[in-house]
Amino acid sequence: MSHKSGFVNIIGHPNVGKSTLLNAMLGERLSIITNKPQTTRHRILAIYNDEEHQIVFSDTPGVIEDPSYKMHKNMNAFALSSFEDADVMIFMTEIHDHYTGEEKVIKELNKLKCPKFLVFNKIDISDQVKIQKRLNQWSEIVQFDKIFAISALENFGVEGLFQAIKEHMPEGPAYYDKEQLSDKPERFFASEIVREQILEQYQQEIPYSCEVVIETFKNKKKDGQPMLVIEGNIYVSRKTQKSIIIGKGGIAIKRLGTEARKGLEKFFAKKVFLALHVKVRDNWRDNEKMLKNFGYQS
Repeated sequence: MSHKSGFVNIIGHPNVGKSTLLNAMLGERLSIITNKPQTTRHRILAIYNDEEHQIVFSDTPGVIEDPSYKMHKNMNAFALSSFEDADVMIFMTEIHDHYTGEEKVIKELNKLKCPKFLVFNKIDISDQVKIQKRLNQWSEIVQFDKIFAISALENFGVEGLFQAIKEHMPEGPAYYDKEQLSDKPERFFASEIVREQILEQYQQEIPYSCEVVIETFKNKKKDGQPMLVIEGNIYVSRKTQKSIIIGKGGIAIKRLGTEARKGLEKFFAKKVFLALHVKVRDNWRDNEKMLKNFGYQS
């Protein structure tokens, strides 16, 4: 029996559903999802395994056309790096997404030699005429090998897309252990689950000014049962943001900790003790040393 393996990279604007699609295809919740743009900040490899395949999916940050900070530029570098190693490239868009054809990501797409799939997400069956019109417009911008209209959230059309991906995988060995689900360590997913709750619970600029770093990640036992002890720091850009994260009398950070702990317990399938602290690092999103410490630079 031959074995197929390869790299499938998912790109597109922020908030078009890349992480939702990845989670739907894997049947695992590896990428955090919120309705806010720029939820994904890092390139995350998620690994699908069966007896005949190993498919390494890459979920990247959405390409930011006008980056405001060095952090945004580094996020764009993560996204554009996905053009270097793809066996199949998935370009995701939706009906309200707009491109002129002059964007860097489109120019890079047109240079690619590997199969390119257009995945038109968030479809509504009642919008058939609008969808067909947009698909016709796309055919004039990029020559895609296959086109899929799906709803990742509703899991509509995802199976057909997944089968096409399998068919386009080249023969090759497993690049990772067959039991491995991602290239990221458990600490990374813990920090992402906390950051997801920051995105959900705070408004305006606050979530985008925060970075979460897990300082302690230990497995212990309490009353004979396994328990995960997690301590993390939430870094913000200004003192006023620290006050907002904590809230009057600590009520906001207590609520944050409660909801994050629920998410951690679901993800790790064990009881979690979580302690969160807030620290100020002025203008960290433009500080190269801090960006490197936070994993935004190699």
